[in-house]
Parts: sequence; C-alpha cells; structure tokens
Amino acid sequence: MTWLVPLPVVIPLVAAGLTLALGGRSRLQAIISAVAITLVALTSAGLVFFAHNRGPQVVNVGEWSAPVGISLVADRLSALMLLVSAIVLLCVLLYSLAQGLADGNEGAPVAIYHPTYLVLAAGVANAFLTGDLFNLYVGFEILLGASFVLLTLGGTGERIRAGSIYVVVSLLSSVLFLTAIGLVYAATGTLNMAQLSERLAGVDPGMVLVLQVMLLLGFLIKAAVFPLSAWLPDSYPTAPAPVTAVFAGLLTKVGVYAILRTQTLMFPETAVNDVLMVASIITMLVGIVGAVAQDDLKRLLSFTLVSHIGYMIYGVSLANETGLAASIFYVAHHITVQTALFLVAGLIERRGGTTSLENLGGLARLTPALAVLFFVPAMNLAGIPPMSGFLGKVGLLQAGAELGTPVAYAGVAAGLLTSLLTLYAIAKAWNKAFWQEPPEPLPDTSIPRSMFGPAAALAAVGVMFAVVGGPLSSYTESAASDLQARTPYLSSVLVKGDRGDGTSDEAAEEATDEPTGDGPEELDDDG
Repeated sequence: MTWLVPLPVVIPLVAAGLTLALGGRSRLQAIISAVAITLVALTSAGLVFFAHNRGPQVVNVGEWSAPVGISLVADRLSALMLLVSAIVLLCVLLYSLAQGLADGNEGAPVAIYHPTYLVLAAGVANAFLTGDLFNLYVGFEILLGASFVLLTLGGTGERIRAGSIYVVVSLLSSVLFLTAIGLVYAATGTLNMAQLSERLAGVDPGMVLVLQVMLLLGFLIKAAVFPLSAWLPDSYPTAPAPVTAVFAGLLTKVGVYAILRTQTLMFPETAVNDVLMVASIITMLVGIVGAVAQDDLKRLLSFTLVSHIGYMIYGVSLANETGLAASIFYVAHHITVQTALFLVAGLIERRGGTTSLENLGGLARLTPALAVLFFVPAMNLAGIPPMSGFLGKVGLLQAGAELGTPVAYAGVAAGLLTSLLTLYAIAKAWNKAFWQEPPEPLPDTSIPRSMFGPAAALAAVGVMFAVVGGPLSSYTESAASDLQARTPYLSSVLVKGDRGDGTSDEAAEEATDEPTGDGPEELDDDG
C-alpha cells in the first residue's frame, strides 16, 4: 500500500490550491479544508496499520530510486506522528470554523487562512515522511512560511512584534540547518538519511561531531530547548487561539521528531548524549519555574510547553530502547494535551474577556462544562495517574534508572520535581480562574457549543491514550526497537535501485535477505 505514503502531503497541497482559487467563498473553503484534513487522518491511520504489520512503506518520488531521488518513508514512528498530527489539525480546524461563525468572520482574513493552514499541514507531513535531509529542510520551510502568515493574522501591532521575533529565530535555525546540510553533502556526497547512516561511519570522527552539533543546534532552536527557547513564550500567546494551539501542539514536536530521527539513524554512536541530557534537565526546570511565575494563562501554558519538551529530549538522550519508546509515547501524548489546553484557554478568554489570572474568577460557577474541560487535560499534563501523562513519565523515569549514570539519575530527579511543579502551576491557574472571586464582574459572553466540541474531542483523545496505554506502549516499543536496529528503515529505503556506491539491486536484496544483525554492516557487504 505504498501509494498511500505521499497522500498526506499531496492532499493538503491540492486542497490549498482549490481554497486559494475560491478566495471569496468561505463556506466552500471550509468544506474543502475539513474534507482534506479528514482524508489525511484516514490515510495516516492506514499507514499506521501497514507500517506496523508490513514494515516501512517507501515511495521514491518521481520513480528515482534512493539515494538519487527523494524517498518518502512511513515507518512506525513517522506514521504515528502523522496520525496524531492529523487528528490535532482536524480538531483545531473545526474549532476555528466554529469561532469564525460565532464572530461573523470579522477581523480575520479568512480567504488567506484556509490555504495557509493546508500548506502548514502539508509541511508537517512532509517533514515526518521524508527520508532526505534536504527535503526535511524543505518541509520545515513550508510549515514555517505558513506559520509566519498564521502568526500575524489580523495585523495587530502585538502580533507583528511577536511574529518578527519568531521570524528572526526561525531564519537563524534555518540558516544553521542549511549550512549543516552543505557540510554533510561535502563530507559524504549524499543527503539520503539511510545512506548517510552508512557513509558517516567512514568520515573523520571530529567532522562527524561538527555535523551532528550543527544539525542539533538547528533542531534544538525549532524544538525550543533551553537556552534556545526564550523566543517561544513571547511569540505564541499573541496569536489567535486556534493558531496558538496548533503551534504549541505541532511545530516544536517537528523539531523533536527531527532530533529523534537523525540521532538514531545517522548518529547512533554519539558523544553528545550527556550534553543533550543536561540541556533537557535544564529545560525541564527553567521552563516550569517560568510557568510558576506567570499570571497569564497563555504564557503559563507556553512555559509548560518548553518544560515538557525537556522530557522528550531526555528520553532521546538516554539512547536506550526504553527511553526512546517513552519519548515517542510522550510526544504523541503531549501533542494532544497541549493543543487541547490552548483551545480551552481560548474558550476561557472568550468567556472571561481575558487570560490574565488576576482578572479571572468564578468560572466554575458560571460555566461548569468549561471547568471540566480544563481540568481533564490539565491533570493529564501534570501526570496524575492513571492518565497518559503519568504513563509517559513513568516510562522515562524507568529508562533513566535503567541507564543508571549520575546524569541520568539527575534527570529522574528533575522529572519528578518538574511534574510536581507542573501540578502546582496548573492548580494555581485552576484556583484563580475557576474558584476565586473576580475583582470585577466578568462579561456576560456565551461560548458556542460548536467550539466546545473540538476541544473536548482532543481532551478525550488524551484520555484514550491512557485507555489504550498497553497497545500504544507496545507500538512505541516496536518503533523504538526499529530506531535502534535501523535495519528495517535501511533495507526498505536502499533495497531498490542503484544505491550510489556501486551496489546493484540484486546485491542489496541479497544483503537484506541475510539474517539481521547490525543493519548497516549487512548492507555494506559489497563495499
């Protein structure tokens, strides 16, 4: 079923063209966007099934075999990320449509929103699927270009200022990434990630370290890892609620995915894991201390986003199967929970007229449904058992204890402290927004039921991750095993066509028919 692989990229791009052509017909734009993202979600579900049961699904774009052409690869990791991101994109789209109907689409360039949102979806899918380093850069630039437009919708001074910060930081990370790509090609003669996993073994170790650090710096900025995270709390809260939600849920996770993919595939024997682990620990602590100090709900959630990125990077830095599996689980969990919380923050702002915790109060009495809707994902974020946040954190702590180094144990302690402080920050926000008496009466503004639905659906998905925690954990463990073995990915990408090093189709197929061992050595038997 390899024909499914390019669809998550192609469908949104085609739909973006259609919605752009129908700029004056907002109802048709909305229908096309909703149908397109729904099809992407269904396609992604199919890719999860086939990747799990039949191995990585690979398509060579334009029938140019790897490593000459660009490969799109749906393995267990990328398929899961695609599915979760499609669910989030669909829920946020439905939320934004309901908000537009409630507001009469005033003050928002709706004709621009739909094609831009679909281009963003295509960029995210391309980044998850690509097996080529330069195409990964292209995926980042597609989603970043779309995000620049979405971040400044409405054109207010505050949004333009925040958007300027975001643009500058994003351009810096892109320049670092592009420079690293040039150095990688100069050192190896290829940008195909599967072939890079082989060729980097023959490059001088000092040069390999330089390439790894350059790539990591670009990805760490995109993932908002401390000290490269100061831009995020100032950029995200100013955007409209749906835009902030999709940014918080997805954009930083694409950076985390890039780190996961490149570290395990290209740099399995790495000397930077301890440095990465220290960065993850500091990210957890600095982010959550910043969250505790906030009196605005959106900024508080932005700082918790930074903090919990630290958990994901910690799992990657442990470099064992347990840590990778827990990190993948935590990424999937966090995408849904963080997005749901930002959507609920938008509902709170609509009902209370502000997200300032000092000016809110009494929402539990005024809107009980909103109180429940905030409470569920908030407790999930804090890691209260038996929710999925608890399952992910337990897996990460077990992985740290399994490694057993002093730095790993420091990460375990930091993870526990961060979880407690997350609960404190969330409890503070709950108390101020929902229980305390407001200093002034809140505006009598109703929330359309159609806006509750998408946020409730995402909160329910977060709970569902706990209900299916066993099968999902089994899936992420299989994905982590594939990442460490590398053989399924390498054999699927390099088995067809000339590999660029003189190895024929037949030789590559013979190599993949041998008993599996270390993967790259088997594929290199013919030189």
